[in-house]
Amino acid sequence: MATAKKKAPAKKKAPARKKAAAKKVAAKKSPGKKVAAKAADKGGFLGNVFQEAWDQLDQWVDTAKLKAKELAAEEKLRQKKAELAIKAEVDHAKHLADQAEKWMRERIKSDAKKINAYEKKLKKQLRSAEKKLKAQAAAAEKKANRKGGELKKSIQDLTGTAPAKAAPKKKSAPRKKAKASASAK
Repeated sequence: MATAKKKAPAKKKAPARKKAAAKKVAAKKSPGKKVAAKAADKGGFLGNVFQEAWDQLDQWVDTAKLKAKELAAEEKLRQKKAELAIKAEVDHAKHLADQAEKWMRERIKSDAKKINAYEKKLKKQLRSAEKKLKAQAAAAEKKANRKGGELKKSIQDLTGTAPAKAAPKKKSAPRKKAKASASAK
């Protein structure tokens, strides 16, 4: 609207300026008309002051509009930069999440391998310990059988009687060996 006001008075004042300029030129040519030119310039002076005020006001309005447009453009630029920064942060976060997920999958695989290897090691140790215990139990049984046989013989020697033999039983291989080793001593 300020530009419309600017254009309307400018059209009206343009002929006045031409008249004032013509009067000035005429005044320069004829020194007798200086007084008349000065009187005309007084009214023209006030009009010129108003015109300059309007021009200055229009310039301020135009400057304010330009500044507002610049600020709006800067705000849009800041907004776009912020959007791009947020997008970059989101992409970075996604990348980090993907990396973390990949690392976790690799870590789980590695841990599973370690756990399986440890389980195998423990099973092997358990089997070894079980074998040792079985071997110790067998050795203890042999030793007990041998001691039992020795005690039986010593009791028979002391009593001097032989126990009545019962029906022959099938004896297990370790017992035969135990008796054989007992009689060898």
